[in-house]
Amino acid sequence: MKRKLEFAVPEEMDGAKLIHFLRSHVKMSYRLAMSLKQYPDGMMRNGEKIRTVDKVKAGEIIEINIPQEESSIEPINIPIDVIYEDEDILLINKQAGLAMHPTHNHQGDTLANAVAFYLSEKGDTGAFRSIGRLDKDTSGIVLCALNPFAASRLSDELRAGEIKKTYYAVVQGEYSGEGTVDVPIYRPDPMKTLRAAGEKGDRAVTHWKCIKSGKGLSLLEINLETGRTHQIRVHFSHLGTPLAGDDMYGGSCEMIKRHALHCGRLEFMHPVTGEKMCITSPLPQDMQRLADTIWHRCMFMH
Repeated sequence: MKRKLEFAVPEEMDGAKLIHFLRSHVKMSYRLAMSLKQYPDGMMRNGEKIRTVDKVKAGEIIEINIPQEESSIEPINIPIDVIYEDEDILLINKQAGLAMHPTHNHQGDTLANAVAFYLSEKGDTGAFRSIGRLDKDTSGIVLCALNPFAASRLSDELRAGEIKKTYYAVVQGEYSGEGTVDVPIYRPDPMKTLRAAGEKGDRAVTHWKCIKSGKGLSLLEINLETGRTHQIRVHFSHLGTPLAGDDMYGGSCEMIKRHALHCGRLEFMHPVTGEKMCITSPLPQDMQRLADTIWHRCMFMH
């Protein structure tokens, strides 16, 4: 099915060329605008095709018809927890242990395969477009765009730092109050995914706040200023308090069998309506059980 979008031309865009209206007002990518030229009904005005060089008038309704793309991902019946869905976006509560995309190590057992199956069951063959990513063993909210326009708008939000993620982690160490870790991260071996903290890396900034601590553990609320690979895991390992279950970075798997990290809150602007969206996801059972062992609440610093 095509995605039909309609946009009214405001007074300030009266007399502008269509391409300028699409780029500056609609915030459409140049690539998508050019691709729509290939279709008879890609860009319409009053039921007739309009060219990118044609001028628009205030009050006119410009109709955009985005054709459905064909996904190259094999649909595999893997259950997923859909939190929210409309014509433009899909939000999923990803379980730990599920990789995002097919790789040489993961063929047919990824979130991309699961989403392809979910969409195909509804007659949709669209591509899998995740906005950002989570590590295989990180649980929590994943935002997917369901068409190229939504993908472009959300990608712009992500690059501008306008998509806000809140993570929750259980670390091996007792914290209180709140703080910031500002230590660069680099890749010691280009053939391995392992990262390390050190001055020769790219700047990485992690903000944390203690929710509760005790018995050698802390439940932390974490917000990232930068988005380096394994950033949270590397930073807390660098501080000598690795995530519980994160054996790659020095954590113990005695209490939990995967690194205790969950994306529990996501804030962003809807790519079409402009509505502010706030999606939450509670701690999964394995992390909740671990958090429940922490016996006293931490004192917040003001």
